[in-house]
Amino acid sequence: MVEGVELQREARALGDPTRHRLFRYIAEAPGPVGVAELTDFVRLNHNAVRQHLAALKDAGLVVEELEERSRPGRPRLLYRLAPEVAGRWGTPGAYAWLAGLLSEAVRRGLEPRQVGRQEGHRRGADLAGAGESVDLLEGEVLRRGFRPTRVDRGRRVELVLGRCPFSEVAGAEPDTVCQLHLGLAEGLAEGLGGLGVEGLVAKDPRRAGCSLTLRREPAGAAPLS
Repeated sequence: MVEGVELQREARALGDPTRHRLFRYIAEAPGPVGVAELTDFVRLNHNAVRQHLAALKDAGLVVEELEERSRPGRPRLLYRLAPEVAGRWGTPGAYAWLAGLLSEAVRRGLEPRQVGRQEGHRRGADLAGAGESVDLLEGEVLRRGFRPTRVDRGRRVELVLGRCPFSEVAGAEPDTVCQLHLGLAEGLAEGLGGLGVEGLVAKDPRRAGCSLTLRREPAGAAPLS
């Protein structure tokens, strides 16, 4: 029943042609998009675009975040596809991504943790230098739909995952999916640098609550295995 209500809310928001165009643009963008770029795209004034974005946000279709910047000036509001919406309304699904990684593992004769580590390393190398490593890894976990809650304890950081976007598959094959996720976290940490993974404590994927523990590494320290 709840899902039906959510779908109706999303459908109403997307019923407006301009909002639908904005949604598609955000969904297909390689990264978060600012209001100025969206204004240029639909050729409306900023206030009108902001109202449409507010409607998309209220419907749970997009996520609003504040830009992290080191230079002077007011941070921009940025928008990206809400992770829970992946696979709906013509957007790429999370399961397609998972299937691609698992297929690569089978094709190359690799363990899920290995292929996850390679994928994570590639992504981490792309993100490296765009901010603090822990923040970037947390953002990637959030982008994948895990709803992390962060707890900082000095050099140690714990991410408690409030949702498993692959709960159906993880419920049947927990070792495969959880090892893939552990490898992804390890690869991200390596690619970003200055960060290691101490471990992943897995819980029932349907209830979530898995815990990923990270550790900030001093400059020049060897990565944690």
